[in-house]
Amino acid sequence: MTVSPETLTAFRADLGTIRAHDDAKQLEARSKDYYWYSPILSAQLDGKIGQLLVMPETEAEVMTIAAAAARHGVPLTVRGGGTGNYGQCVPMDGGAILDITRLNRVLDVAPGRVVCEAGARIAQVEDAAAATGQMLTMFPSTKRHATMGGFIAGGSGGIGSLRHGMLRDNGNLSYIRVVTVEPQPQIIELRGSDIQKVQHAYGTNGIITRLDYALSPLTDWQHTIALFPGYDVALRFAQAAQTRGLDAYLLTVVERRIAQFYKRLTDVFPPDRDGVFAMIAPAAMDDLAALVAEFGGSISLAKSLAVIEAENLPPAWECGWNHTTLQALKHEPGVWTYLQVAYPRPFDPALVMAQMARYGDEVYMHHEMARMRGDIQIFALPLLRWSTPERIYQIIDEMERLDGCTVYDPHVVTIEDGGMKDIDGSQIAFKRQADPYGLMNPGKTRGWTADMARPVPAE
Repeated sequence: MTVSPETLTAFRADLGTIRAHDDAKQLEARSKDYYWYSPILSAQLDGKIGQLLVMPETEAEVMTIAAAAARHGVPLTVRGGGTGNYGQCVPMDGGAILDITRLNRVLDVAPGRVVCEAGARIAQVEDAAAATGQMLTMFPSTKRHATMGGFIAGGSGGIGSLRHGMLRDNGNLSYIRVVTVEPQPQIIELRGSDIQKVQHAYGTNGIITRLDYALSPLTDWQHTIALFPGYDVALRFAQAAQTRGLDAYLLTVVERRIAQFYKRLTDVFPPDRDGVFAMIAPAAMDDLAALVAEFGGSISLAKSLAVIEAENLPPAWECGWNHTTLQALKHEPGVWTYLQVAYPRPFDPALVMAQMARYGDEVYMHHEMARMRGDIQIFALPLLRWSTPERIYQIIDEMERLDGCTVYDPHVVTIEDGGMKDIDGSQIAFKRQADPYGLMNPGKTRGWTADMARPVPAE
């Protein structure tokens, strides 16, 4: 479905002086995210393009856009930096793309908290926090480009999840402000557990304009690489680092076959050793060295972020999470895709080694140490050699049915089929309140059906 030219003209007229563009190149660029990590999503989403790009600079302008969308029945897809991997900000039904990157002020930095607008770049917010001796509790590997609102609406965890859990854990978020899509938009403020009504909802149930995010003391984390003679040894080392309380912000285990894609790290991540990329507190470096030696490894890199950047090396956070997939695709486009896997507790490295033996050169392994609801949870984002959709789903079935893993399918566009597995009733109930006409990011949740939408008011 697309909006008729007449309706689009009327919608645009209601925007007044709000910045709006219908240039074909801009529309194409702003209608994409990193869904091309998945050949399945590429086939489904290529060619899906919005009809108008709107760029508000204030919350009042957001409300004007929301009101116009409701009056004219124009689908509205919110986007930030466009660094999501599942087509979260791809407009399935045309309509307007609401780019929030000009709604980008850092409003307040206080002990333990930062309040900012949703379009603020994560790196920008980090800089503001650093000026007060603090840092974000967690951020995605794409923090140079991603926005705070985009991370909240599309993400679930990232760098820092080793210490601070997932986004919905431990008070990482304490406040979110949302604009409803109605002829007379409302502002809804969510706190505490109510935040889960819009967190990781792909922007399907309200326009996030402002949020309050947790900070922790700023640490000059040392970006390190430890090398080991086997992948099972590297995994056991990372397990021990967690259980013994090594003061770390990131622990990423990457097998040796992936080293070929880390071109700037050839001297410190050779193809005959498996690596653990980490961010370690300066005071814990001796503990790291002792633990690495205990497991028969060696440290090939240990430098501060300032030195890493001065030497044009990638920081540790760009060597893990989904940056691993990005590195592979940069060097072998179209060859690789990926999966997202949660391993059963307690974690057993022998299961990983059995999987590596089963799949051979079809799957390259990469694991992330994290916490979920206070407990250690180990994830994998393995590289998967692309062949057919049928083969991907055969591997997913085997990992779940034979190995007891949970696979969060990154080859689908709906919230439920990807991460949540089940329909979140609270998110759908909130959509009835905040998006009663079903105009926000259509097609991204199975929990909303056409019969739930109120008729768009007659003009």
